[in-house]
Amino acid sequence: MKVLILTSLVVCLTSFSASAENWPRFRGPGGQGHSTETQVPLHWSKSENLAWRTEIPGLGWSSPVVWGNRVVVTSTTDEDRSCRVICLDSNSGEILWNVEALRQKPQRKEGRNSYATPTPVVSDTGVYVVFGNGSVVGLDWAGEVRWVNQEVDFYSRHGLGASPLLVGDLLIMPYDGSQRVDVAGSWPNNPPEEKIGWQVPWKKARIMALNIHDGRVDWKVGRGFSRIAHVTPNVAEVDGRLQLLSAAGDVIQGFDPTDGQMIWKVYSQGEGVTPSFAFGDGLMFTSSGFEKTTLRTVRLGGAAGDVTETHIAWENRKGVPTESSLLYVSPYLFAVTNGGVVTCYQGTTGEIRWQERIGGKHSASPVHADGRLYFLAGDGTSTILRAGGRFEVLATNRLEGQFQASMAVSNGHLFLRSDQALFAIGTR
Repeated sequence: MKVLILTSLVVCLTSFSASAENWPRFRGPGGQGHSTETQVPLHWSKSENLAWRTEIPGLGWSSPVVWGNRVVVTSTTDEDRSCRVICLDSNSGEILWNVEALRQKPQRKEGRNSYATPTPVVSDTGVYVVFGNGSVVGLDWAGEVRWVNQEVDFYSRHGLGASPLLVGDLLIMPYDGSQRVDVAGSWPNNPPEEKIGWQVPWKKARIMALNIHDGRVDWKVGRGFSRIAHVTPNVAEVDGRLQLLSAAGDVIQGFDPTDGQMIWKVYSQGEGVTPSFAFGDGLMFTSSGFEKTTLRTVRLGGAAGDVTETHIAWENRKGVPTESSLLYVSPYLFAVTNGGVVTCYQGTTGEIRWQERIGGKHSASPVHADGRLYFLAGDGTSTILRAGGRFEVLATNRLEGQFQASMAVSNGHLFLRSDQALFAIGTR
């Protein structure tokens, strides 16, 4: 039955790509930042092409997701104890409901992270969200909590940054944390035990799959030795079957999404891995995060077991992002560093076609729509480039606020989230 469900998923994803009406998860229908829409705004400001702006209570860096005429984000209030799910009308920006999904006890995180960073995933079955302590909640479209799973008591000195993935009836979430300590360490004078899972590899990282109907665990699997990461998983067809692709500190891996069995792995030194990967044309493009930061590309076909020595297609250490996700628009791979340097690589070889600075600090992941690349800097400056083998700036725009969440594209609109508000760019 699960094989049939996963086969149906391929058809579903294909139909989403054809219509591009919804943006149901982190980085859109295929999880790679692509939209097939053609009427996407190129210019905007607070007085031009701004359909609406709505204040969002609390704080969270989850990206907006769109299903039909509804937009969903998460946040925390009450000193980050109250975990909120907020649903808005995509046409007017009106808040339709704002519910408390659960309460949590805040714990250590990096200052630029939030306790509501994982992006929700939505479908016609409901809304599925994850918060900073690892708890997972399923809601219906009326905002009623259907189930809560708190089996994972998650801790990472960075906080939680990855987002869940919906595969058929399974909600898949990685938990790549580090060892909890009672003494609050302050780098570089951390107690030795705090470095386990962060600077020292450990074997307690897990990937878990929950049934979306009741929240019960369907399967869970350990990674083996790995370190902290915030990488959202994805699925790809490999050798005629769907594979769950996932990366963390020190590892790149492929799994069977029906039962979690590991199929292959590659060693990729690095920790604090934040950029989500891209894939296409039989290749998986990854960033190793911090520590020997490297762009590492894996050949997916025929991978089985430890394929570190046989399936690395190419590596490059120039222009590698440590926060923003990779974007593959065949035959080119695009990346933006935290400092605003954009690099275009030849996807099959890793050769740099061009490298230019667009400025700003970049955490949000880029989006591809209508032959354009949309980059969003932390100060609200958006730079739009031609998606091609030469550097060409088409427009720059600016909104007020602090921006770390990635854009969403739906029904001719761009949805941008700041530290205070959600913006809909386009005609009302």
